[in-house]
Amino acid sequence: MCKHQFVGTFVLRRLVVYRYRVRRVGESEIVSYAVLTSSDTGAAGKRVDTSGDAVVEIMDGAGHSLVDRVMLPDDVDQLGQQILNWCDSEDVDIVLTTGGTGLSSRDVMPEVTRELIDLEIPGMAEAMRAESLKVTPMAMISRNVVGARGPTLIINLPGSTGGVRDNLRVVLPVIEHAVEVLQDRHSGEHPV
Repeated sequence: MCKHQFVGTFVLRRLVVYRYRVRRVGESEIVSYAVLTSSDTGAAGKRVDTSGDAVVEIMDGAGHSLVDRVMLPDDVDQLGQQILNWCDSEDVDIVLTTGGTGLSSRDVMPEVTRELIDLEIPGMAEAMRAESLKVTPMAMISRNVVGARGPTLIINLPGSTGGVRDNLRVVLPVIEHAVEVLQDRHSGEHPV
């Protein structure tokens, strides 16, 4: 049973009918993304968001387009509402979260994500943990979740800059394909 009580309007909005983004064949496959950093100290201005910087560096380096970037405290309602706003807009293909995936009582990102997604994509989260285990045994206590809400992919990344780099590089080769499939733009052929 989840120890967090989800309160607020964002849970009720799960009934929304999704508007699928449509792109013409041959149009650029640039993925639009938003970054959400979950950190009490960062939101209070006591920490620089280096993990969010790492997400932007890697995604922009891959040719993708940053739409928005926000840092919020580890608050279930605020985090959930922000993710919902992005998922319900037509501007964001992927929501990348950083932080809040550990064992602390304030680490709530996996619970928020599971409450919002329609489809969990465990293989991506498992691949990230497997890669992190090559670097540190602490990867075993990461609770990151990957899933989709309608046509929007949501990926939880760790709060450490190194963890972000390791994890994002593992899933980067498949995110364009995942977005195409989620948005019903897949040609039926699988990348090699």
